[in-house]
Amino acid sequence: MAIDVVDRVLDLFPGETIYVYHEIVHNRHVVGRFRGRGVVFVEDVDDPPPGSILVFSAHGIPPAVRRRAAERGLHAIDATCPLVTKVHSEAVRYARQGYQILLIGHRNHQEVIGTTGEAPDATQVVETPDDIPHLTIRDPDRLVYLTQTTLSTDDAGVIIDALKQAFPNIKAPPSEDICYATTNRQHAVRMLAPECDLVLVVGSRNSSNSVRLTEIAENAGAPARLIDDASGVEDEWFTNSEGFTVLVTAGASAPEDLVAGVCRTLVQRYGATIETRDVFDEDVEFALPGNLRRIMKDRDHPDADRRIRVQKPVVTADLYGTVPLTVEGRESRVCGLEPETLARARPDDRV
Repeated sequence: MAIDVVDRVLDLFPGETIYVYHEIVHNRHVVGRFRGRGVVFVEDVDDPPPGSILVFSAHGIPPAVRRRAAERGLHAIDATCPLVTKVHSEAVRYARQGYQILLIGHRNHQEVIGTTGEAPDATQVVETPDDIPHLTIRDPDRLVYLTQTTLSTDDAGVIIDALKQAFPNIKAPPSEDICYATTNRQHAVRMLAPECDLVLVVGSRNSSNSVRLTEIAENAGAPARLIDDASGVEDEWFTNSEGFTVLVTAGASAPEDLVAGVCRTLVQRYGATIETRDVFDEDVEFALPGNLRRIMKDRDHPDADRRIRVQKPVVTADLYGTVPLTVEGRESRVCGLEPETLARARPDDRV
């Protein structure tokens, strides 16, 4: 959604310099492509000239940043992920109800900075169980925990269990904070990695959820490599490639063409076949940010009310190097998996 927002802003304001606060998503290729189109990324809202167009990144921002942008007369367009906005809303609501908020996440991550900024006096960050004894707790019966949306569910679970042990009456959020894109990929890697000789995670090193996928694969017993694109594939990984099984996954913000490029390299360089394993059928819609919709309506743009739909990609020979094999009438999505491996899948593996 956030990438689509910047694309639309570039189309709506040709010739104008578009500024983005922080990297729009944590992916080197996405940021580089936008820089190539003239987008300027800033870490301070005082950098763009007054009256400039400023897009807030997918990770969310503290209210102080929003206020400062308004004071400087910037035309702000908010591309915060709706799933992050949900956590922000929870922080505001619980703080108003007098709860102290224990925010599970990485202290210096942009998302955690933004969420903490919604209720700074009520929020303390918990990175590991070792932080718990150092918390300042006013009333153990008025506590709630929230989580960064891109955490490992395993890591978050360890901290949540420790918090519940320390504070038995701590309140959980009304629904899961870790986003579906993160959770689905983690579950798929956790399930499939033990069957594979190697896991390739397409994503950048500053992408929290991409790093977590690599860790989860290794915890499941499979060697894992985090690569930005096909140029990161190394021949030495495939010295004994006969019957070699490679699981290809990606961080939530990795463009699909990068995933396709990795698969195409495996096909062309090593003679791989492609099978796809449908663990989750993602079909999600997002609305454009309200302020962007208003601008588009003011300009009578025909797509002002269009929603952004996220579906699974279509694997074609042009993009991926070959078409996927079909196993028992089902598409599969793992490079190099043998048919007998797929035959062991449970009937409910496809949701």
